[in-house]
Amino acid sequence: MMPTSVLSGSVTSRKCRPNVTPCRPTTSLPRPIHHNGVAPTSFNNRRCATAMRFMVQDNLPAANENSFLLDSKFTKESGLAPNVVFRNLSTPQLYEMALAFEPGTHVTSTGALATKSGAKMGRSPTDKRVTRDPETEKDLWWGPYSPNYVMDDRTFLTNRERAIDYLNTLERVYVVDAFVNWDPASRLKVRVVTSRAYHALFMSNMLIRPTAEELENFGEPDFVIYNAGAFPANKYTNFMTSQTSIDLSLKHKEMVILGTMYAGEMKKGVFTLMHYLMPMQGKLSLHSGCNVGAAGDVTLFFGLSGTGKTTLSADPKRPLIGDDEHVWSDNGVFNIEGGCYAKCIGLKEETEPEIWKAIRFGTVLENVVLDPDTRVVDYDSQALTENTRASYPIEYMANARIPCVGDHPKNVILLACDAFGVLPPVSRLTLEQAMYHFISGYTAKVAGTEVGVTEPQATFSACFGSAFLMLHPYKYATMLAEKMAKHGTTAWLINTGWTGGKHGVGKRMSLKHTRAIIDAIHSGELDNAEFVTTPIFNLQVPTSITGVPSEVLSPENVWSNKDEFATTLNNLGHMFVKNFGHFSDGDSFVGAEMAARILTGGPTPLSAEAVSKTGFSAIKEFVQNLVA
Repeated sequence: MMPTSVLSGSVTSRKCRPNVTPCRPTTSLPRPIHHNGVAPTSFNNRRCATAMRFMVQDNLPAANENSFLLDSKFTKESGLAPNVVFRNLSTPQLYEMALAFEPGTHVTSTGALATKSGAKMGRSPTDKRVTRDPETEKDLWWGPYSPNYVMDDRTFLTNRERAIDYLNTLERVYVVDAFVNWDPASRLKVRVVTSRAYHALFMSNMLIRPTAEELENFGEPDFVIYNAGAFPANKYTNFMTSQTSIDLSLKHKEMVILGTMYAGEMKKGVFTLMHYLMPMQGKLSLHSGCNVGAAGDVTLFFGLSGTGKTTLSADPKRPLIGDDEHVWSDNGVFNIEGGCYAKCIGLKEETEPEIWKAIRFGTVLENVVLDPDTRVVDYDSQALTENTRASYPIEYMANARIPCVGDHPKNVILLACDAFGVLPPVSRLTLEQAMYHFISGYTAKVAGTEVGVTEPQATFSACFGSAFLMLHPYKYATMLAEKMAKHGTTAWLINTGWTGGKHGVGKRMSLKHTRAIIDAIHSGELDNAEFVTTPIFNLQVPTSITGVPSEVLSPENVWSNKDEFATTLNNLGHMFVKNFGHFSDGDSFVGAEMAARILTGGPTPLSAEAVSKTGFSAIKEFVQNLVA
C-alpha cells in the first residue's frame, strides 16, 4: 500500500497514525524540577513533555515531496513506502531534529552535536555478511581467515524486508543523497535511508555533499543503505548469530543494517564496497591517511588504531587529502570520503590542534562524556567507551586540500606500534618487504587495554584493514607493488611504539622524534642516508637522522639486556611467520611466482633453541653471515 501524500508544510498538520511511537520532547533542555530539587509529578511531566513536543514541532523543517524516492527502482523493488521524508536537510535542521526526537543528544560547549549510538559503540565485524552469488563469488576472498561471512540471497532479502517494514512504520525517515570518490571518473552516487537525524548528519559529513544542482539531477543512486539499526535482526534467521546484522549485496547494490545504531557501520560499509569495485577497475583501494607537500609530493600513511595514522597525516605543513580511505588510480590518488572520522579518546589541543579545532558546529561526537551543566566534553573519559569519535567535513581541517586529489605517491609509510620494543624507529623497505608488511598489518596491544592482556600481544590486520577486505590480501599487495614500481614510490616502516624494552620496561617513542623522521623522509634526507641491515627482519635502517639521537635508531643499543632483546626480536619474527600462514591460498589469486616473491620479504627467525643458548650472539652472527 502506497503512503498518503507527503506534506509540503509543517509536520504538525499530519494526523497521528495508530501504533506509532509518539514524538518525544527534546532531551537537551534541562529537565523541569521544583525549587526544592524534587522532580515534578508524573502529571506535570506529561503536561510539560506535551507542551515541549508541540513547541518543537512548530519549528520542524518542511518534509520533502517524495517522488525522487518512490520512483527509484530500489524503492520499488524493496517496498519502501515512508510516511514522511526529509532529504538532505541542512546541518541546523538536522541538529533540531536530533535534539527533538533522539534522547541523550546535546549541543556541546564548542557547538558540536553529542549523541549516543545505543548499546553498540563500535563495529560488529563478526555480524557482517556478504551475499554469495555466481557473478562475484569467484573474485571474493572466502574461508576461515576472511572477513567475509557468507549469506545467501534469500536471507539478504529476508533481512531487507525486515528493515523496510520497520522504516515504513516510522513517523519520519531521513534520506541523504551524496557521492563517494573525489575523482569524477570514479564518482558513485550513494543513498542512505535512516531513522535517525544523527545518522543523516554523520553521513552528510562523511560523504561528498552535492551542490543544489547536483541534488536536483541526482537521479538513480548506484548504491543504497537501509539503516534500520534501531530494530533487531531475527537471530533465528539463517546465517545470523545475534540480533545484529550488517548485510552487503553486490548483486542488489544494497546494504542492510539491523540491530546496531553505531554510525561507523555505514561509513565502513561504503568502504567495503569500494574495496571490491575499485580493484575490479584496476584502481587500488587503501585504508590510509594521505597528505601532500608544497612540491606536490604525496605520502600515504597506513596504520591500525593507536599507531598515529590520523595524528601524523594531519601535518600543519602539508595539506591533508584525507585521513582514512583513498584510491590509487592511473591518475594519482583521491579521497573516497568528504569527511574525517577521528578517534577522540585523550584528545588534547596541544598535541592535535587541527582535530581539536575541527570539533565545532556541524561535528558529530559519538558516545563522549560531557559535563551536564557546561556541556564541556571530557575527552579522557572512557565511562561509555574508549571508542569515542568525531565526524566532521574535511573542510573543517584548516589545511585540507579541496578537491581531495593528489599525484602518485612518492612515499608510503607503514606505521606499527610495536609494544615489544624491537622494531627500529624507521626502516626502508624493498618492494617485497613492502608487500609482506602491508599484508601483515602489524601492531601490538599493550597490557591493560583489554581484560586478560598482561603482556604485549601482536595484532595483525591484513592490509591495515582486514575487516573491510573483499579480495585476497595478496591481490591488494600485488597491486600496491606494481604501482610503487611504476611510479618510483619508496616504502618505509615506522615504529611509533616502544623503545629500550617492551611495554612496562621501555618507553614510548617520542612523537617529536617520529615527526623528525617523517620530515627527513619528506625532505629527501633519507634518500642519501647510510643504511645498515637489522637481524631477523633484514630491514634497512639509517645510521643518522637530523633531530633524532643516533643510538635510538638501532633498538638493541637502548636495551639494557641484549639477550632478552634477541629473544623478543626472534619471537616476534616467528609471530609474523605464523600469521602469514593464514594467506597460504594466495597463489590461487596472484600466481605461484608472485606468492613466492611476497614471502621473500618476511623475517627469517632462528630456532628458539639457538637464541636461548647463545642469546644476542646468535643474532649478531646472523647479521655477519648476511653481510658475508
